[in-house]
Amino acid sequence: MSTTAPESSLELWPIGNCQVSGLIDRRGALVWGCVPRVDGDPAFCALLRGENGQDLGSWRFSLENQVSVSQEYVRNTPILRTRLEDESGGKVDVFDFCPRFERSGRMYRPVAFARMVRPVSGSPRLKITLTPMSGYGSQTAPLTHGTNHIRYLNDRHALRLTTNAPVGYILDERAFRIEKQLAFFLGPDEPFVGNISHELDAMLRMTESYWQHWVRGLATPIDWQEAVIRAAITLKLCQHEETGAIVAALTTSIPEAPNTQRNWDYRYCWIRDAYYTVQALNRLGALDVLEKYLAYLRNLVDDAHSGVIQPLYSVSGAREIIEWEAEALPGYRGMGPVRVGNAAYYQVQHDCYGQIIIPNIQAFSDHRLLRMGNVEDFISLEKVGELAWKMHDQPDAGLWELRTRTAVHTYSAVMNWAACDRLANAAQVLGLGDRQLVWRERADTIRSNIENGAWHKACGHYAATFGGKELDASLLQLVELRYVAADDPRFQATLQAVERTLRRGEHMLRYANEDDFGLPETAFNICTFWLIEALHLDGRDEEARALFEAMLAHRTASGLLSEDMDFETGELWGNFPQTYSLVGIINCAGLLSRSWRDWR
Repeated sequence: MSTTAPESSLELWPIGNCQVSGLIDRRGALVWGCVPRVDGDPAFCALLRGENGQDLGSWRFSLENQVSVSQEYVRNTPILRTRLEDESGGKVDVFDFCPRFERSGRMYRPVAFARMVRPVSGSPRLKITLTPMSGYGSQTAPLTHGTNHIRYLNDRHALRLTTNAPVGYILDERAFRIEKQLAFFLGPDEPFVGNISHELDAMLRMTESYWQHWVRGLATPIDWQEAVIRAAITLKLCQHEETGAIVAALTTSIPEAPNTQRNWDYRYCWIRDAYYTVQALNRLGALDVLEKYLAYLRNLVDDAHSGVIQPLYSVSGAREIIEWEAEALPGYRGMGPVRVGNAAYYQVQHDCYGQIIIPNIQAFSDHRLLRMGNVEDFISLEKVGELAWKMHDQPDAGLWELRTRTAVHTYSAVMNWAACDRLANAAQVLGLGDRQLVWRERADTIRSNIENGAWHKACGHYAATFGGKELDASLLQLVELRYVAADDPRFQATLQAVERTLRRGEHMLRYANEDDFGLPETAFNICTFWLIEALHLDGRDEEARALFEAMLAHRTASGLLSEDMDFETGELWGNFPQTYSLVGIINCAGLLSRSWRDWR
């Protein structure tokens, strides 16, 4: 095997426990991991250090004279097994996981990365490179050490590595023969109690059991089960369980296309992305994610000023997410800047009102939930609904978050129609007849305004903006939002226009017109999945299935997708793993799969 570090790629394997997460590369190195939570300082930031000095900001095991690396997840878990082999046939298995299991009546999910190295055959010699960083890559983390631990200071968060491996070999990065199981626990700065090897063995077993039992409760389709299960596990990893927030991706600043400056920090909770995530997981019966997210939303609604909702919040619910550039990090393949924070938090995006209300409506009628919605919850939601009603025909930045211009976006207006429509439904369930009438009348008025503003008579299709004629892929969501039926002639005409304008072979653009950075250079993966859904609803199942299989073929070895894809080469771009894209896998598999009854 070449000793030259390979070019960074999105061939990455997520691990996590809904408190902390990490990405393992195809060499078995931990190259991305933030502490003490997903939006924190990346102690492991090699992914964004360009092609020089990849070992800085990483944690890698390698064998002397190593010739191969193979990787796979332990079935139905985010536990990764990496096998390293040397030229003499020496082999070791590395198990990577973040502990997650019930202990003492609560979920144990520490800010910790656990790694175990088990000798398999031969006499392999192992080298350990562990160089966490601090201050967004500005310096290596200062360290102190004892006989069986090393303490690293990352910004204001100290991490302690406890291990039964020789600490001196780790500090010197010196290879040594591995003759027994080695255990590594990089976690809270406190003494590790018990035998490290035995304890991590137990943690591994309990973590494996937790995830496999969680998967056991999913209502998966018969076809494409493995793809759906992997997407569902990874979506759950994107939830910050402490608050219930769901982040859009685990990374920041992976470019949407090469050298474009389209580098954004997605480690926050976009109301839109989270809406699609809980919708997909809800279809699989993963109510635990929905319940925790609804609690997060209730807090946002309580804190909202006069019902005003931002497009995104921090995982703690904080409103202000100042955007700045981490100058010490060159960026993915050197394609900076690396941005921290996201200025979109102060944008005006009116679709978020519908995305707050729609998932909350389930709480008023789903008797499986531990906490169902009540009249007080409905009254709180009405504050958000008032904004949906007030803003449905006002300009905003739209779901694609344009930074330099605004318009009345059809998608936003339809989301606000859905907000009023669903509030009317909830009022009916609660027996609030007068409020049902109010919200039904408002929904009808918004519908009339959409038909007058968004339907372009000359072109014969819905437009992306009121009074405009341009198209974008969000128009394919009109059926999903129950605004129109799939066989409605207006939707049929719009589908044909969108496909003709935005489809690029196996892929779909968000839009084809110039934005703040010029013409789009990559396809947006969720839009391709929206097209697949529309093709199915149009009765073109054979074509839809072929396109779905093509998208699945573009997944990484870990079974995942990023945000964007080069529609000519198929290379993945954008932040990873992207919740939008994983939602598309789940939704399309559910639509296109055979039924279990037919299979039996």
